[in-house]
Amino acid sequence: MSQAQAPSPAPVPRAAPIPAPPGVATPATRAQASAGLAGRPTPTTEDVPRLLNRWQAIAVATCVAFGVLAALFQLLAWQATGRAADNTEQLVRVQQIQSSLFRADALATNAFLIGGLEPADQRAEYDAALDQVLRQITDAAEAQPADREALAALNTEVAAYATTNAQARDNNRQGFPVGAEYLKGASAGLRTDAVRILQSLVRANTERADTELDGQNTLPLLLTGAVAILLLWWVNRQLARRFRRAINRGLAAAALMILVVTLLGTFVSAQRSGSNDDLRAGDFALALDEASARTAANDAKANESLRLIARGSGDAYESAWTTAADQVDGAASPETLPLWEAYVARHEEVVSLDGAGSWDDAVAEATTTEAGGSSQALDAFDSASQQVIDDAAFRTTDSLRSGAFTALMLVSVSLLVGLAAAGAATWGIAQRRREYA
Repeated sequence: MSQAQAPSPAPVPRAAPIPAPPGVATPATRAQASAGLAGRPTPTTEDVPRLLNRWQAIAVATCVAFGVLAALFQLLAWQATGRAADNTEQLVRVQQIQSSLFRADALATNAFLIGGLEPADQRAEYDAALDQVLRQITDAAEAQPADREALAALNTEVAAYATTNAQARDNNRQGFPVGAEYLKGASAGLRTDAVRILQSLVRANTERADTELDGQNTLPLLLTGAVAILLLWWVNRQLARRFRRAINRGLAAAALMILVVTLLGTFVSAQRSGSNDDLRAGDFALALDEASARTAANDAKANESLRLIARGSGDAYESAWTTAADQVDGAASPETLPLWEAYVARHEEVVSLDGAGSWDDAVAEATTTEAGGSSQALDAFDSASQQVIDDAAFRTTDSLRSGAFTALMLVSVSLLVGLAAAGAATWGIAQRRREYA
């Protein structure tokens, strides 16, 4: 007889593990702690592909930014040099306006001494000098818009001077003493209102030229290259920590290209800056000083004539002559100074004759155009001085414009190197990306 089997008892469910309270060590925490005590790093997780993308973006942006900034700095430096040439031409033009205006006054006052109708060639020279002044004012206004308001005021003053001088000439031809007063008034107006405008124009254009001569951006270019290389070094260091390679060839090539362009651009910029400094102390200064000497020389000649027109009461004009002569002595070039000294000797003869009561002989000495007279001596100085100014101004502007090809080549090279460096950096990081994959 069989016996029935009793059913097996149901399994008893296990209780869920109770988490350890905070601060109680578990096997897992003890393992992590022992690993830390043993000096082994605890396992961390990095998204390496994302990091590679980020580093590549930094490297590429650095290279492209360097190329753009380096090209921009060199382009701005080239433009500054061109503006320096333009401002130098304008400055010389303004100085020539002043010189030509005083030349016209010297001719007018000297012709007045002759009395009656002055010689035709002397009158023609005066008209030519005044016409040259008006043409130079027009040219200066077209060349520099910032000077147009001042030049318009100067044109008004020149017109007033010419009108008053014409009245002096008409009265002198008829023998009226009032003509001398018109002449003195014209000369006085020239030396106050017109000269004040001209001096402000000279100052403004000198400041512009000096500012542009200093615009070579040597230091900004050097700092841009240094920052770019530093950022590429940082990216290379991040790669080296993950991939056990000290140098990434792509980043190294990019840094080398940037270094070469930085050094080349800095060298050219420093060389141009030094050349500009040499010009400032050389031909640029020569042109300005000689223009000042020419202006002062013609001012002196006018005062010589005004002294004689005053007939015995011209001490003030002789004092003005001495002031102008001192300016010529300090500004004339070695080439023209002997010619000026020859004129000074003739002027002293005029003064000696006038002081001795030989007024007619003094006038003859001052007005004759023959060799040995003071007018001929001043004309020789004036012609030589004008030639020195033209030559020095030409050398200055020619030197400033001579580096255009080199500057534009460096601009192009900087842009291309920036792109090439970006490509090299991309290739270098791509090598690490393939290794990781």
